[in-house]
Amino acid sequence: MKQYLEMCEYILKNGDTKDDRTNTGTISVFGYQTKYDLDEGFPLLTTKKVHLKSIIHELLWFISGDTNIKYLVDNKVNIWNEWPYEIFKKSNDYQNESLVEFIDKIKNDEEFAKKHGELGPVYGKQWRNFLGVDQLLNVIDDIKKNPNSRRHIISAWNPSEIKNMALPPCHAFMQFYVNNGELSLQLYQRSGDVFLGIPFNIASYSLLLMMVAQVTNLKPKTFVHTIGDAHIYLNHLDQVNLQLTREIRKLPKMIINPEIKNILDFKYEDFSLTDYNPHPLIKGVVAVW
Repeated sequence: MKQYLEMCEYILKNGDTKDDRTNTGTISVFGYQTKYDLDEGFPLLTTKKVHLKSIIHELLWFISGDTNIKYLVDNKVNIWNEWPYEIFKKSNDYQNESLVEFIDKIKNDEEFAKKHGELGPVYGKQWRNFLGVDQLLNVIDDIKKNPNSRRHIISAWNPSEIKNMALPPCHAFMQFYVNNGELSLQLYQRSGDVFLGIPFNIASYSLLLMMVAQVTNLKPKTFVHTIGDAHIYLNHLDQVNLQLTREIRKLPKMIINPEIKNILDFKYEDFSLTDYNPHPLIKGVVAVW
């Protein structure tokens, strides 16, 4: 994915060093856009291996409207663990449990999971119940009935509930666009962790585009990714520079079960990735607070 590497190079060359809420520090630029034509393949990074299982399960979790990490934990997806754990550490129930012990309790204790696995009204809640509005099902219905509308929009940014979220939405606003039987999607992301988060976001929203296209009988075309604060954390510089030395490989193909016609009926087993030949995984520490 040349577009992604060009973004990394641009930030390294033109970005400014900034402090941030995590006290990690970043190199940041404001306002960067990339486009991914799905006719060229599924946009999953090849300069490092990306954990597709986590992407699929997280997306299904969003679509279901769930906001508790138990579903993710039960499916060995750990990308959200740190946020409820940090909240738990400030509670009266905290008894010096490690993150591993906390996750074990989430997995094996239903009551503990209900109380301490909750993230608040994050993405799934806003997609499916934004002040009583099911934005996801509404936009799918609108695409079918009025494809030329300029109002095919889903917002995860709900100012009235931000204070109750473990993490305010980073990928905050999306718009679908229909033209000549093809469906495109633009995402506005207010903040993007370019090394760890952005590769997930690109693949996740491209997959969502494919799913919505299938249930609306359209062909998926272009994912447009607009980022507000696009940043590389200072503790990810070595990892990003390593990727920049690696050869770009051919994009894989994503195959979706063609029998699924309702967005709520998709399951993990309905997705199959072929021809994925990435370079080895590169690890990095997530900046939580």
